[in-house]
Amino acid sequence: MVISAGAGSLESKVYEALEEAILGGELKAGAPLTELGLSEKLGVSRTPIRAALHRLDEEGLIELSPNKGAVVVGVNRDDLIDIYQIRMRLEGLASAMAAENMTDEEKKALADTVELSEFYIRKKDAEHIKELDTAFHSEIFKKSGSRMLCKILTDLHRSIKAYRKLSLSENGRIDASVREHREILEAILRSDAAEAERLTYKHVENAMKSTLGAIENS
Repeated sequence: MVISAGAGSLESKVYEALEEAILGGELKAGAPLTELGLSEKLGVSRTPIRAALHRLDEEGLIELSPNKGAVVVGVNRDDLIDIYQIRMRLEGLASAMAAENMTDEEKKALADTVELSEFYIRKKDAEHIKELDTAFHSEIFKKSGSRMLCKILTDLHRSIKAYRKLSLSENGRIDASVREHREILEAILRSDAAEAERLTYKHVENAMKSTLGAIENS
């Protein structure tokens, strides 16, 4: 995790690198962060690190204390449940809108994503399936026709991406997830907005249960 030169402010690059490390699970909850340690690790001065830490503190991803320094907070269990409950409703809405707005060509592209996932299920290739899981949801967000809805849901997915991978690692969940994608796809292909919304709500609810189960078993 070394900061490279290029476009963008150094503070923003440090912030993005640390945010990615926290949300991706590289930096775990409770991990201490020091300006000196991060300066050595990232290869930058302490000034942009100090500014980035303040931004992360404002967002609640770390906790800054005058005496203890910075400690990673990340996304806790209550945050996780909140995010999934918001996702249930908003992703259901996105699927309903996509069912009404997607062109035949866009529906074909979404079908290709599901068919490729089913191919990798047979190959037992979990990593490709996880990538396609993100692609499936992203395509629905984009084709919902709402730029703001797409942004909100993309940010929510990013905020729990480490947990989403954990969910798909639960026994039997990855196969079930692809089957649920197939059901959502079929509703979208029929332009059945109500059914697409219902199935998506249930899909995200199942993902939440799987994620919480994985956390309890870890």
